[in-house]
Amino acid sequence: MNLKIDRPMVFVDLEATGVDVQRDRIVQVACVRLSPDGSRSTFESLVDPQIPIPAESAAVHGIRDADVRGKPTFKEL
Repeated sequence: MNLKIDRPMVFVDLEATGVDVQRDRIVQVACVRLSPDGSRSTFESLVDPQIPIPAESAAVHGIRDADVRGKPTFKEL
């Protein structure tokens, strides 16, 4: 598939501790920026949610408390 765009687009993927937007927190941010000339740039970071990551969520995305220990918080990022 060949996508033709006339201005940059950014695709964002988030992983979180759950699906409750009031309670749960982000544990990973990933972005891909696609430019009209076809070039791409990426960004990815684990995020310390400052709350425990439930086993059910870790089973989905594979990110555990030890993985985010010492990583920036979302506010710091």
